[in-house]
Amino acid sequence: MHVFMASGQKSKPIPVIFDSDMGPDYDDVGAIALLHAFADSGYVDILATVASTKYEGVAAVFSVLNTYFKRPEILIGVPKGKALELRDSQHWTDTILLKYPHWIKRNDEALSAVDAYRKTLASQGDKTVTIITVGFLTNLADLLRSPPDQYSTLNGTELVRKKVKLLVCMAGSFPAGNEFNVRMDAAASQLVFNNWPTSILFSGVEIGMKIRSGLPLIHNTAIQNSPVKDVYRISIPLSAQDSAGRMSWDQTAVLIGAKGYHPWWDIKKGHIVVAGDGSNKWKDEPPDQGYIVEKMPVAVISELINKLMMHQPK
Repeated sequence: MHVFMASGQKSKPIPVIFDSDMGPDYDDVGAIALLHAFADSGYVDILATVASTKYEGVAAVFSVLNTYFKRPEILIGVPKGKALELRDSQHWTDTILLKYPHWIKRNDEALSAVDAYRKTLASQGDKTVTIITVGFLTNLADLLRSPPDQYSTLNGTELVRKKVKLLVCMAGSFPAGNEFNVRMDAAASQLVFNNWPTSILFSGVEIGMKIRSGLPLIHNTAIQNSPVKDVYRISIPLSAQDSAGRMSWDQTAVLIGAKGYHPWWDIKKGHIVVAGDGSNKWKDEPPDQGYIVEKMPVAVISELINKLMMHQPK
């Protein structure tokens, strides 16, 4: 049975694993700000934050952001096998690593991405965990292929089937196209989308492209000493296309993972098909996956995301 959460219930926080390339773009920083805002308001319980790129410093960047939001203990994972090493061209990572406290200094101090997943999933109730991925599919492919270990006697696919309720994925272009996260590790994308044993809900590139965020944050003089503000303050002026704010792909996935797709979007059910070059198309069967389609005005969603990105730590 495939379940897509229409709207979130606050009665019990949703256990979430957040998987992000954390750079090369900076909407990941806006997304993790939303995630902590939803944790502070009781919608989610952040179990782990996992990098899908392994440039030196990515674990420390996660540590900065988790520490800023008063959750320094959150488990951090980094790929230890073959993975991309893409990082931020704006060099905001250098600034926040110099300026803000963090407990993890180097990637080798973090668990491997697969260990972070397996350790976390094994400790959770059956069919409870939502995975929100806003980067490359490398880790999830490695997880599906993982053998039994000290954390669980189940292989990766069995562990996912038992513990995961939903995968929310900022990936793909719908109904067809060629999107960065899918393309950058096309083989992993194919493996995951063909073999993932639970529901997948996609936010495609066409959704976040229209949603602009960051300007209200950088113009808010009440917010001082914020790594989230610093990232947007540094990065927005570096690109003319960001003059109205940065496109907000990753924030949409966090919003869906925490609160569901309703009332902001509708969904189209079906199944993604990924080609060898990472391009994708959509077929109507089987209806085990879905992608979101526009419903509410973009301005309404932009206002909500901008407000959430200004959330300050409790």
